[in-house]
Amino acid sequence: MPQDNKLYQELLKQRDEISRQKKEIIESLEYACLIQTALLPQSSSIHKTLHDSFIFYLPKDIVSGDFYWIYERKESVLFAAVDCTGHGVPGALMSILGITSLNEIVNNLDSIKANRILNQLREKIMKSLHQTGQGGESKDGMDISLCIFNRKTKELQYSGANNSLYYIRRDILHEIKPDKMPIGVSGIEEKSFRNNVVKMKKGDVLYIFTDGFPDQFGGPKEKKFKYKPFKNLLLEIHNKNMKEQREILLSTFHAWKRDFEQVDDILIIGVRIN
Repeated sequence: MPQDNKLYQELLKQRDEISRQKKEIIESLEYACLIQTALLPQSSSIHKTLHDSFIFYLPKDIVSGDFYWIYERKESVLFAAVDCTGHGVPGALMSILGITSLNEIVNNLDSIKANRILNQLREKIMKSLHQTGQGGESKDGMDISLCIFNRKTKELQYSGANNSLYYIRRDILHEIKPDKMPIGVSGIEEKSFRNNVVKMKKGDVLYIFTDGFPDQFGGPKEKKFKYKPFKNLLLEIHNKNMKEQREILLSTFHAWKRDFEQVDDILIIGVRIN
């Protein structure tokens, strides 16, 4: 009996130590979340810059590897949806590198072009992570949809690394496909990202996003949501106001996910052209 009591006391001690460590980790993550959130555009500046828009942002963990970025410059507004390698702490560290790099690049450019920004972002990320393409290096990077909208000319520039742009005009969804290469080192030959230019019209609704929503497992057959149903969902809701669109996306996601674990961070940005 004394031996059993000693073992019991040791187990209690180990349990208390694990609980203490868990509490410290959660508190650290929650503080890291405050720092990450402070770096993201605030609600007041979002509505001021992107007047008729929504941001559906749902991290998998306390901190996120997805981030959104908005920057106003003269008559143009730049905005991006970005998916960093991983989620949680590794993804969050990459997101901070991405945010600071984008700000630095745009501040130092005389003229802004979407593909030029992505080219410089790739160079900066590879340099920061000491990526040279050799074996054993970090393969971390990011996928991104970057838009530059000129309010005066209604011209939209889009450049993408693995992530598309959708825009809906007169109930037809158009997709501008990205370059199939990431921001960071990859196994394919590096080349310049393409700069796609579209003349937007009043009433057009555009969407940029990461892959978390289409890749979520759930539904009656316990499979991924996938991109075709995602496009159909956007077509169904695009005429509704932006707040309602976001609410429908959120409720649809939870109805699909059910009791499944969320597999990735989720980010969708919707903008209506006025």
